[in-house]
Amino acid sequence: MVAGGGTAGHIEPALAVADAVRDLDPTARVTALGTSRGLETKIVPERGYDLRLIPPVPLPRKPGMELAKTPWRLTRSVSATRKVLADVRADVVIGFGGYVALPAYLAARSHVRGGKRIPVVLHEANASAGVANKVGARLADRVLAAVPDCGLADAAVVGIPVRGAITHLDRAAMRAEARTFFGLDQDAPTLLVFGGSQGAQRLNEAVAPAASALGTAGIGVLHAYGPKNTIDPQSPPGAPAYVGVSYLNRMDLAYAAADLVMCRSGAMTVAEISATGLPAVYVPLPHGNGEQRLNALPAEQAGGAIIVDDGTVTPEWVSREIPALLNDADRLRQMSAAASGLGHRDAAVAVATAALELAADRRGASSTRDGRR
Repeated sequence: MVAGGGTAGHIEPALAVADAVRDLDPTARVTALGTSRGLETKIVPERGYDLRLIPPVPLPRKPGMELAKTPWRLTRSVSATRKVLADVRADVVIGFGGYVALPAYLAARSHVRGGKRIPVVLHEANASAGVANKVGARLADRVLAAVPDCGLADAAVVGIPVRGAITHLDRAAMRAEARTFFGLDQDAPTLLVFGGSQGAQRLNEAVAPAASALGTAGIGVLHAYGPKNTIDPQSPPGAPAYVGVSYLNRMDLAYAAADLVMCRSGAMTVAEISATGLPAVYVPLPHGNGEQRLNALPAEQAGGAIIVDDGTVTPEWVSREIPALLNDADRLRQMSAAASGLGHRDAAVAVATAALELAADRRGASSTRDGRR
């Protein structure tokens, strides 16, 4: 069972590992755990995996009524998760943090089948671990991480699991198909803009009003603005297409269509962009403990990306800086080469292998005990 619901940053690594499990052992059955609030209700079924839902357990950072409700919510969610574990006869749980991970860790720790509890593999994608994984690391049999010094002691660094459609993407070969798919100009330098699964209002307000300047500079744009947002770009006549979509269902084609990406810097986003070798302008979301800046920092230090503060990004900044960058072919090539050298393309296989080994050990131990009986 993979537990990584809520946002695409938790779901995509979980499904990348699920794919790797199936590749390594075609007989394996994989169930995804999620809640009705997350994107998993759409993404998981589309990818062909069984999805089981449990009550969500938000983990408030501040004292208050919501924090006081957490023990009751957690107890209810752990109980529901134990029922799922029993129903699917799980041999191993792989958790990726977020709302569904902590109940999964606690349920696996307390659920005994065949005389042995269910082992746990934990993966931390961010440069700074969240609450669920900090607790889960104390319960897990294997602790894996994307980067060193993420706040989890003795975590083995394996990188971030990225699905094969991204790690094996040939952007040059797919470029024409991708641009046709989105209705983009085939020859214009093209900017890809997105802010995560829900969009980013700050990026919308900075890029869409710069449509005229971008179009005058001969730049095409593919802009995912988020399902709850709207944009109204005004491109000049004859300019390359400025294509706005609420959500990108085909991120592989979006990456193939682009020459430069401007986006937030969630851990999964940085991993995918690095895997494709796309030059990037990262605008970290200024919240929490600054993990988005930490996620993007290795890419900037390697020369594959630029980090820009949220408050710096304005229509004027976009109008001035993006055309200068997109029209500098040599710099883009250097950034692309630097980005391609980052990351671990076999991370999904590493996590899947750890899980399958623990599952095999558990099944073997259980079979031995059954034989003695």
